[in-house]
This record gives sequence, structure tokens and C-alpha cells, in this order.
Amino acid sequence: MKKLINAPEHAVEEALAGMQCAHSHLLRVHFNPNFVARCDAPQPGKVAIISGGGSGHEPMHAGFVGAGMLDAACPGAFFTSPTPDQMVEAAKTVHGGAGVLFIVKNYTGDVMNFEIAAEFCAVEGIEVEHIVVNDDVAVQDSSFTAGRRGVGTAVLAEKLCGAAAEEGQSLAQIAELGRAVNGRGRSMGMALTSCIVPAVGRPTFAIGEAEMEIGVGIHGEPGRRRMSLRTADEITDILAETIFDDLPFRSGSRVIAMVNGMGGTPLVELYIVYRRLAELCDARGITIARNLIGNYITSLEMAGCSITLLDVDDELLRLWDAPVRTAAIHW
Repeated sequence: MKKLINAPEHAVEEALAGMQCAHSHLLRVHFNPNFVARCDAPQPGKVAIISGGGSGHEPMHAGFVGAGMLDAACPGAFFTSPTPDQMVEAAKTVHGGAGVLFIVKNYTGDVMNFEIAAEFCAVEGIEVEHIVVNDDVAVQDSSFTAGRRGVGTAVLAEKLCGAAAEEGQSLAQIAELGRAVNGRGRSMGMALTSCIVPAVGRPTFAIGEAEMEIGVGIHGEPGRRRMSLRTADEITDILAETIFDDLPFRSGSRVIAMVNGMGGTPLVELYIVYRRLAELCDARGITIARNLIGNYITSLEMAGCSITLLDVDDELLRLWDAPVRTAAIHW
């Protein structure tokens, strides 16, 4: 194992300290328990948006903390859910009096711990709603979930709900928006290599030099099938066609398209994938209204990519275009 770390047991805290040094104009880091909050939180009268999950998926979620997106993020250990006390302390820190929305990816530990945190928040007098993102079309169940996994649509939901909160929408309105976004988003990923969790020190799964895993999860969970390596266009076809058929997306649809790197894929390769995705959308009469290409929800140094498509209307595009200022997304 070759990694730019000092010791596995200190890697998360040291990374958070680095974020604080780099982005002190956007966020502040709290330790024991660990969470990241907007530097100008709480915002009085504004619904606070909080998400979280295991570390190793950066920039998700701490990189999305800032104006127009998340008020706080709770990072767990590598590929491990954060604990309820992290979520409760984050909520107490950023609660501005209008309630808190938890955005949770559908992994068993995350869902359970956020639900526990919501109960503790209620005792503290903080109203909490939560939405569960379960957009992965690859498999119905995995070693980490009951039902579909939550992946790329979480990024889009955090941006859109963050914009709605910034303009003063109510907790009920934003929760309804988040659930609608989840229902309109679909994702699927693939891997060329495994990744190595620092505390484990060996690849999460074995994969041959001439093989790829289609439908892999962001923790290295098995996908739909192992198959021989294909070209970028063939891989994009497999991912996109599965997504198209699941919602389904139809001629005349407008979408936000995200081509996401898993952490070890060069940007040049992601643009090759996006080029083919744009061709496939055009052939089906689907308009890509907005896009994101880059590393947004990763799996440490895994080589591979995922595609997310979100069916949008004028209101969702308006919220998407609203200003956002975070370490990873800003316009």
C-alpha cells in the first residue's frame, strides 16, 4: 500500500484539519465529535441542510459545505457511517430555528444513525425531516443496503435543496423537493480497479487486468456482473442504456448529466465518456441542460466512473443555477 498518509488512524482528522486550513473562508471543522459546518452558521430563519457518510468519497460531503449547499457534513471513518452524536452536534451548531433536513444515502448504517440522531434532535427541540437517496440502478440489494444504494443523485439533491433553503423555503417544502429529486434521478457506476482502505492495507476486491466490474458500489460492493474490459464507448453504452430504461427517460426530456470519477480516473477519460453520453442522449431526443464532469463522489483511488441523469424542469434548473460557494462546487 502506497498512500500519502502518516498513520491510518489519524488520516481522517488530518484531512479535516487540512480542509480547515485551505477553506477557512467557507467552513470550520469541529473535532470530538467530527463535523464540518459553514463558517457563517447558523443562519437565522433558514432551514439547515446536513448530510454525511463515510470518508473516502471526497469531495462528498465536506467539500459541499457552504452557501447554497450544505450547512454541515458529518464524516465517518473510511467507508463507515458517522455516529448519531456527530449528527446531533452538527444540527445543534447550524440550526437557525427553521428546522433541519438530513440528506441520507441509502446505506444501512447511515439510515439507522441519522434516524437515531433525528430522535435526539427532537428532544432538543429541533424539528428534523430526512430524505433517503436510493438512485443506483445496478442492484436492488447489496452487502451495505436493503434496497438500492444511494450514489450520485445525492450530490444533485444537496445542491438543489441547498438553493431552496438559501431562498427561505420551508422545511416541508425542501423535504418534498428532495424526495422529488430522488425520484427523478438515476445512477450507475463501474470499476476498472479496486481501492485500498488505509486501515485494511489491501485491495477491497480482486479484479483481473483484463476485467471490469459493471454496477460496482462506491465501497467496492459487487455490481451486476464481472466482464472483459470494453472500450469507453461500449462502457458508456452499458451504463447509459440501463439508466435510460429504468426511469424511463423519454424524447423531450431535459436532464442534468453528471459523469463522475471514482477517484483514480483521469479527467480526459471522463470527457471521453461524456462525449459518448451526449451522443446517446441526442439520439434519444434527450437534452442535456446542465452537466458536471469530474470527481464528486469517489471511492478512494478506484479507477472507474459513474453516470447520473436527473430529469429536470424549469424550477429545478432555476435552483441549479442559483449561486453556490463550496470547496468543490461554486458558481
